[in-house]
Amino acid sequence: MTGELQGLRGLVVGVANEHSIAWGCARACHEAGAELALTWLNDKARLFVEPLAEQVGAPLRLPLDVEQPGQLEAVFDAIGRRWGGLDFLVHSIAFAPRADLQGRVVDSSAAGFARAMDVSCHSLLRMARLAEPLMSDGGSIVTMSYLGAEEVVDNYGLMGPVKAALESSVRYLAAELGPLGISVNAVSPGPMATRAASGLPGFDELMARSRERAPLRRLVDIAEVGALCRHLVSPLGRALTGNVLYVDGGLHILG
Repeated sequence: MTGELQGLRGLVVGVANEHSIAWGCARACHEAGAELALTWLNDKARLFVEPLAEQVGAPLRLPLDVEQPGQLEAVFDAIGRRWGGLDFLVHSIAFAPRADLQGRVVDSSAAGFARAMDVSCHSLLRMARLAEPLMSDGGSIVTMSYLGAEEVVDNYGLMGPVKAALESSVRYLAAELGPLGISVNAVSPGPMATRAASGLPGFDELMARSRERAPLRRLVDIAEVGALCRHLVSPLGRALTGNVLYVDGGLHILG
């Protein structure tokens, strides 16, 4: 439905390159008529994100490292000054220190666990808090999870408990922000060849197994994730809230 986001303004956080899940969401929302704000993590990422921001004509293009004091607030201040409000937020960032990510969960360091939780989960809460006053007429918040939040996935390690916390946070945010007309959902894509996933040991084998086992016998792509995200942030998707929605070719039903 081309144009279903016409007149809406959204912030997409987590675009790293043209293979990013966040980029699939940004592109789908742009094609549906939304005006976008995009962020980049650092100067290295900016080289990849700026051309993509140009493709979608994003009027707001800003640095955002959620670990750097003040940067998150600066992004929402800029949105408030430019637009005066915000209709949707797409949160697609996650991080864990390599040593903690590639080891056993039981051996993870307190510092590494806390850092993974801060970047991957608590950043959603901080963004929701800043977005709330800008969504005076309601809005939508979407974040990205993975099947490893619900069941043990080989080599997913520390990110499993972190994503489980993220999914729980989605439910609490949905309950707290629902009376304001703000929906909150998590999208759980199947494995895809993104830069973030490349840090997981044995990821190529995981993708191969997923392709063989999924009922649709294939992997999904960022365009399919973007299509779901577009629906969730549209007026027609506002009745959906507090959910984890799987885009994985049916893999999650197999147990």
